[in-house]
Amino acid sequence: MSARILLVDDEVAFCELCSLWLQQAGYQVETCFTLTDGLETFQQAQNKQQAFDLIIHDLALPPTLRPEDTLAQLNHYQGVPVLVLTGHDDRALAVKAIEMGAWDFISKPVDPELLKIIIARALDKHSLLKQVSSLEHQLVQTQLEQSQLNALPNFGLIGNSPAIQNTRELIQRISATQVPVFIQGPSGTGKEIIANAIHQGSDRSDKPFISVHCGAIPADLLESELFGYKKGAFTGAEKDRKGLLATADGGTLFLDEIGEMPLAMQVKLLRVLQEGNYYPLGSRELESIDIRLISATNRDVPAAVRSGNFREDLYYRIKGLTISTTCLDERKEDITPLVNYFIELYNTKHKKNQTTELTIHKDVCKWFFYTPWPGNVRELKNTLESAAAICLKNEITLQEIQLIRGESPASNQLLSETETSNLPLEEQVKALEIKLIKNALSHHQDNKTHSAQALGITRQGLINKIKRYQLD
Repeated sequence: MSARILLVDDEVAFCELCSLWLQQAGYQVETCFTLTDGLETFQQAQNKQQAFDLIIHDLALPPTLRPEDTLAQLNHYQGVPVLVLTGHDDRALAVKAIEMGAWDFISKPVDPELLKIIIARALDKHSLLKQVSSLEHQLVQTQLEQSQLNALPNFGLIGNSPAIQNTRELIQRISATQVPVFIQGPSGTGKEIIANAIHQGSDRSDKPFISVHCGAIPADLLESELFGYKKGAFTGAEKDRKGLLATADGGTLFLDEIGEMPLAMQVKLLRVLQEGNYYPLGSRELESIDIRLISATNRDVPAAVRSGNFREDLYYRIKGLTISTTCLDERKEDITPLVNYFIELYNTKHKKNQTTELTIHKDVCKWFFYTPWPGNVRELKNTLESAAAICLKNEITLQEIQLIRGESPASNQLLSETETSNLPLEEQVKALEIKLIKNALSHHQDNKTHSAQALGITRQGLINKIKRYQLD
């Protein structure tokens, strides 16, 4: 899209001529003839999300025609570069304009070619500054999130369920080894967090952690993304490109959703893992790599092996040590800590203080616990962030939940059964789980398989809860 320029000058003929020059150069131009009209037009464009990219501004404008009055208004243009025009060939006035926020200064009569050059330079430099500012902001956010992760003794895995505690212990034990790790579990249960935690705890932590989503890259592009290629290897390969395998050299390669990898690509990956070297596309020079492999999937890979959709030799090469993640519905006790953690993260990210920090109503906490989460932690987090985004006050209530879910949480039978309870939330959670388990077992004549299906958890998950609550 071409850049939008606001031209503010009281000489109508000059505005028409200058607009013609700039439109011929490919810019969109809007003109104003007074200082007040210029500021109003600029603000209206900002409000309509149609902001100008550059301002060309005369200094002597109605109603006062005083350059000092115009200079005093330059800060209203909120960081957009301003090119000042004036018929006053006064160096001191030019310096003053720059000091007051002008980008550059040019005297009338204007050379159209010089004007185009100055505008192009201003737009290019301003674009670069915006990119730098955006990158700096992203870096600060990344450092903030990483410092929060590093400050936690839990490797970024929030919760106190036995499943989470076992995963933390495994991470601590295997991080320092070189054994391949295979993470299996439902989507949204933190498989990449586990992989990153293993990398950070290893002697490769100062080397790259490269994450590749095998299901997100088209099959015909996956090979070139992993192996890289030489110039001319195929149509469109205009220069050499380093692959992700080479990028991960010395560090950790995380292959997410490896169960989606095509069979032809599985053969090539197996050779890399066995021999530690490979050929980039279009090259006859063998390249060696040293990587630690961590892979993950939500598929039943043993079943895929039996059906011929996944190579058995590759499976035994990558599995090494297996970590199984658990769906959120089988570890309900982790929901409240997760909600609290994401609320704290939201307040930190949005720089909330004690008077403006976001809180969550106790009924909403109950609703989060009672609601099934097929998308697991990812779905819970997205729901909480959506509720926070539309929250009008400093507390998330059931009204926000109803708006984003299109249903009335207050009608939830489980919620109404405990609304009058004075017990702490954790005790209510425990009591409710025991009640639901007993009801399911009674209804299905103690058949654990059918009871687990009715509760929406696995049979082993039900057995673990029966042992935990001593319901045998």
